[in-house]
Amino acid sequence: VQLQAFGGGLVQAGGSLRLSCVSSGLPFGSYDMGWFRQAPGKEREFVAGIRWRGDLTSSAESVKGRFTISRENAKNSVFLRMNSLKPEDTAVYFCAARRRHFGLALNLSSTYPYWGQGTQVTVSS
Repeated sequence: VQLQAFGGGLVQAGGSLRLSCVSSGLPFGSYDMGWFRQAPGKEREFVAGIRWRGDLTSSAESVKGRFTISRENAKNSVFLRMNSLKPEDTAVYFCAARRRHFGLALNLSSTYPYWGQGTQVTVSS
């Protein structure tokens, strides 16, 4: 199983980025996907998640109204559109996958067995 995240970079506050994560080695259409981030000196935190069918999403309060998660099962890909970026959004962003699990919250990092390598997002003030 491989998850490859890309699309990070350096952006000014107020700007936008779109992260992508491409998976291989798993039946993507049967997997919930999540985005998490980890800033220097901080614990990893949930950003957004999307159920395997794409019919349910969840996002952290800190990013609601600014970030949007989506997926395209035909391309084994999940995306994170990030608008109105703030310096506090600076972190390494990871995508993660878990086999579909009805009723299990999307924000539980311990339930995701597969993780990508991360992509750095830096927002300057």
